Amino acid sequence: MPHPVQMLAVIISNASAGQGRPAEGAGEMEAACRRRGLDARVVLVRDGEDITRAASDAIEQGASLVVAAGGDGTVSAVASQVAGTGVTMGVIPMGTLNHFAKDLGIPLEAEGAIDVLVHGKVLDVDAGEVNGRLFINNSGLGLYPDIVREREAQQRRLGRGKWAALLHACLRAAQRYPVLSLHFEVDGKKLERRSAFVFIGNNEYTMTGFEIGERAGLADGKLSLYVTHRMGRFGLVWLALRALFGRLEQARDFDMLTATSVMVDTHKRSIRVATDGEVTLMQTPLHYRIRPAALRVMVPASLPGESPAV
Repeated sequence: MPHPVQMLAVIISNASAGQGRPAEGAGEMEAACRRRGLDARVVLVRDGEDITRAASDAIEQGASLVVAAGGDGTVSAVASQVAGTGVTMGVIPMGTLNHFAKDLGIPLEAEGAIDVLVHGKVLDVDAGEVNGRLFINNSGLGLYPDIVREREAQQRRLGRGKWAALLHACLRAAQRYPVLSLHFEVDGKKLERRSAFVFIGNNEYTMTGFEIGERAGLADGKLSLYVTHRMGRFGLVWLALRALFGRLEQARDFDMLTATSVMVDTHKRSIRVATDGEVTLMQTPLHYRIRPAALRVMVPASLPGESPAV
């Protein structure tokens, strides 16, 4: 069903995203919406607190559509405020990877994404959650958050570019080689593992052939859990690199399960956890759950594999 255009849309634009626009770009985005009959106001933000505050304000002010214009981190921050409210979320991909938009078939160019806001349809999709923190793509433990954290430190302290910082971060993580003793409860079933890399996805990731790191859908109501087998430290770094780019290795490198809830405990009282590329220190045990249909998202009227509506 076509999306009504007589609505107030608030576009939260991350000026520091991978393809972030300066302030003058806000007027261009608003004009592009007006040409399509969409009443939109752009709010420029630069960090996570600004994003969540702007999204919360938009909801309180009665916006019918709250749009995340940025990368996956921006989308995740907006989603954390929109989830469960009944307010529809839109996405204008402006980041480096844009996994969420790609998996929903949202065009990666701004004009096409704005067309979806006007002519698309609403789809209810799932979100993941760990200890009350929402994620739209995935969460990682062990080597994964170590690499993310070190990459950010390299960029902040030494001014390295994203890719150079990533390479140095991987080498540093290989030296530390963190192996975790893990106790899992997966839908009530107990498991014990030792692993340096744990990956928990919002819905199931494709793990066949060379089509790696995508999701066929985000509405199956389940988490996917991947735990690496024991391997050398540089093998694990290569694995983590592929995960950062959304290109996980094939299933032979993992124990893989699906579940609606996962509890993870370690001998540590707290542990670093990556959620959608952001690293936070969380108290253990970690309680993961799927939140079915938590997000109402504007997607193309015909998704890949669907026949166009008549």
